[in-house]
Amino acid sequence: MERDCMHALTEEWVLKAENDYYTALRAMDSTETEGPITDTACFHCQQCAEKYLKAFLTQHAVAFPREHPLIPLLELCLPLDESFEVLRRDLRHVDSYAVAVRYPGANVSDEMAESALAAAKRIRAFIRAKLSLPNKPGA
Repeated sequence: MERDCMHALTEEWVLKAENDYYTALRAMDSTETEGPITDTACFHCQQCAEKYLKAFLTQHAVAFPREHPLIPLLELCLPLDESFEVLRRDLRHVDSYAVAVRYPGANVSDEMAESALAAAKRIRAFIRAKLSLPNKPGA
């Protein structure tokens, strides 16, 4: 799919996903704070994945619910492209960070956040390729 053929709404989803991705990267950068902000990083990893799935679905004119669970979104992508199945494990991994980490009682270790960020990077790279978007170096 040529970038020139990307729908305006798809581009908006991509921009929002990128904002979440870079927020997660910044939250893990401990040079600005006393350490990584792990709960924020995990939340934005989930949000990045969600918005990239919605970008793909929007580009293919597939309606989706205004909800946060990732696996139902994956199930909507699979009839369009069976290769999305490779994302299932990563999507399950970051799916739980949509709500729980935003409230007291949920503690996220540095390792958990690093793992969530790695999953978000893989999801992001996969869907950007499906949308014919370049993967930015160093990201």
